Amino acid sequence: MNNRLRRWRRKTFEDWTVDTVNTILMLLILVCTLYPFYYVLVISFNEGVDAARGGIYFWPRKFTLDNYAIFVNDYKWRISFGVSVARTIVGTILGVLFTSLVAYGLSYKLLILKKIYFPIVIVAMYFSGGLIPYYVVLREIHLLNHFGVYVIPSMLNLFFLLIAISFFKEIPEELQESARIDGANDLTIFYKVILPVSRPLLATMSLFLGVGQWNSWMDSAYFVQDDNLRTLTYRMMEIINQSTMPLDAASSSFASSMNTVTTFSIQITAMVVAILPIICVYPFLQKHFVKGVMLGAVKG
Repeated sequence: MNNRLRRWRRKTFEDWTVDTVNTILMLLILVCTLYPFYYVLVISFNEGVDAARGGIYFWPRKFTLDNYAIFVNDYKWRISFGVSVARTIVGTILGVLFTSLVAYGLSYKLLILKKIYFPIVIVAMYFSGGLIPYYVVLREIHLLNHFGVYVIPSMLNLFFLLIAISFFKEIPEELQESARIDGANDLTIFYKVILPVSRPLLATMSLFLGVGQWNSWMDSAYFVQDDNLRTLTYRMMEIINQSTMPLDAASSSFASSMNTVTTFSIQITAMVVAILPIICVYPFLQKHFVKGVMLGAVKG
């Protein structure tokens, strides 16, 4: 404490000026970053008709839960929310598992034809056949209009595959050798030795893959026709592009009885519901996030 006090007293005028300017700039950036999220939250708790008048900045002028009541009572929104949650959980687990498994195999130093696999991965990561060939492939393997179209094509992420390979190469070989001496096979080594020491990498992959799954809407628009398989983000894009609120009959009568809900207020409410899960999950992965990215960037 005394050392900190001495350093504080020894600051020159230039030091005070730089620190003051940096603090002001950081506060401005913080306000500019957080206020849009706060504003969306405020509008979601305000009456839609009243919010259309404008003039709301810091707190709801007419507090209401009608927007969330409409969201909860609309069957389409509930189903879409459930589909988004399901694809995020299943897609993230499968993506992390299979990407890590393939990366573990490719990180093996004595792998046969190892020099051939990496150019294939690089080419596949930067070039694709396009939307129409991709659609044809999905049709031939019967994934169109199926929940599997959300999770199966994303089971192998090539970007994180390269990061995971570099990460696994940095794990001391002595850990694997000692496990083999005890009679463990490759799969046992992977699940009981490699994965437990790869938590920063797994947390980073889970965060990025989970956010990608949660925010994805193009696959729901192009490859799904069943209304019960639409995702939450697709519903948001749908309601943004429409002039009327797509509610079922029960919810429509419920909304008309309230007479305070607008299309814009439902859009804002859907945005809050879509953002909230990511905000809740991120703090638990934050401590592993930076470390995982840095360790995955080391030289292989």
